[in-house]
Amino acid sequence: MKVTLINTSDAGGGAPAACMRLLKALELKQIDASMRVQEKKTKEPLVESIVYDFWSGLKVKFNFLYERLPFIWFRAKDKSVRFAFSAADAGTDITQQTDILYADVLHLHWTNSGFLSIKNLKQLFQLNKPVVWTLHDMWAFTGGCHYSGDCDHFLNECGNCWMLRKPYDEDLSFRGLMRKKYMLKAAKNVVFVTCSHWLANVARTSTLLKGFRIETIPNPIDTEIFSPKDNTATREKLGISPNAKVILFGAANIMDRRKGISYLVEALDILRNKYTDVRDVEIVIFGKNKAFDTGLFPFTVHEAGIITSQEELATLYSLADVFVSPAIEDNLPNTVMEALACATPVVAFNTGGIPDMVDHLKNGYLAEYKSAADFATGMHYVLTAVTNKPKLAANARNKVLNNFSNERVAEKYIAVYQSILKK
Repeated sequence: MKVTLINTSDAGGGAPAACMRLLKALELKQIDASMRVQEKKTKEPLVESIVYDFWSGLKVKFNFLYERLPFIWFRAKDKSVRFAFSAADAGTDITQQTDILYADVLHLHWTNSGFLSIKNLKQLFQLNKPVVWTLHDMWAFTGGCHYSGDCDHFLNECGNCWMLRKPYDEDLSFRGLMRKKYMLKAAKNVVFVTCSHWLANVARTSTLLKGFRIETIPNPIDTEIFSPKDNTATREKLGISPNAKVILFGAANIMDRRKGISYLVEALDILRNKYTDVRDVEIVIFGKNKAFDTGLFPFTVHEAGIITSQEELATLYSLADVFVSPAIEDNLPNTVMEALACATPVVAFNTGGIPDMVDHLKNGYLAEYKSAADFATGMHYVLTAVTNKPKLAANARNKVLNNFSNERVAEKYIAVYQSILKK
C-alpha cells in the first residue's frame, strides 16, 4: 500500500507538524508513505516539493501572493482576519506528479496558502483514487473561513460573512461554499478525518459534509522525544529563579486572535491580586511575537522565541509547572499534547478539541469558556497542588501514551486506508 500525504509545507505550524509526525508513524509501521508539499523546509527524504527550479519557485510565490493579497487589500474586514479566510483561487495541478499517480491512497491535510485551489482539489478527486482528508480546521466545509467563530452559516449556506469588508448574500463566502459543493460531487471514495470529536460533530452538521463518512483520529506524537527532560540547564539559560513556579505559554504566533492572549493577561492579573500564595511565579513564552508587550504580564517574563527543535521544545515543557492554553478556538492543539507528553499539567478553556486531551482535575484544569477568573482558578489549582503534583504529572503523561502515541494513531489510519481500498 502506497500512501501520499499532501500538505502545504512540512514545517512551520500545527498542521505541518501533525502531518510530518503521521508520516514518521506510518514509516514505523512499514507503510510505503511519502509527502508532497508546496514548500519543503526540512531535509526529510520522504518529502518532495513542487518547486524544482527557478520558474516553479516563482510560480509558487505568485500563487501565494495571488491568494493572499487581494483578500488582504480589498476583502478582509480588518487585520485580525487577514489569514483567517482562504478563497483558494490559486494553486497548482499536482495530478501528474509521480507520487500522486502511483499512490494507492491520497491523504489530504492542510492545502491553503496558494498550494491547491478548489479546482486543484477537484482534479485530485477526479483521479478516482481513494482519498482521506484530515481536517485541521473548519475550512473544508465553510465558505472560506478556517474557524467560524459564532457564525453558523455553514449549516445551510454561507453569505453575509462577518470576516468580509462588504458582506452580502452572494459574497465571497457564498461563492466559496458553492464551489466546494461542486468540487465534492467528484468525491466518490473519500473519508474525512477530524483530529477531535468537537470538529467531527461540527462537520456532521455542515451542509457540505453531512452526507460523508467522518471519523475521528487524533494527531500522533513521538513520546520518546516529548517526554520529561532534565531542565536545569534551560532554567539557568533563561535566568529563571531556582525556586520559581513556571507558567509556560506558546503558539506559532502568540498574537493570533484565536490563541486568546488577552484572556491570559486578565487571568494573570487575577492570579496576582487574588492569590497571595503564588508570588514566586515566572512566565516563559515561546513562538513568534512581533507586537505583544510582555510588560502586560504581572510577573517576570522570559521570552524563548521561536523554537524549531523538538528536543528543545520538550525541555521547555519539562521546566514548566503548568502549560496554559487560553485559546478560544482550536481543534487539537499540538502544544497541549506536547506539554502533557512531557508530564506537564495543562490549564485551558473548555472548548474545541481540548477536552479530548485535558481531563478536568486529573491532568489539568478545564476552565469555563472565556472566563478569565476561572482560568486563574485553574492556574492556582495546578501551581499549589503540592501533594497532587506527582499524580497530575503521571496522568498527563499516561493520557498521551494511552491515546496519542505514534503506534496507536498509525494503526487507526491504516484501518481507514484498508477500508476504502476494499471499495
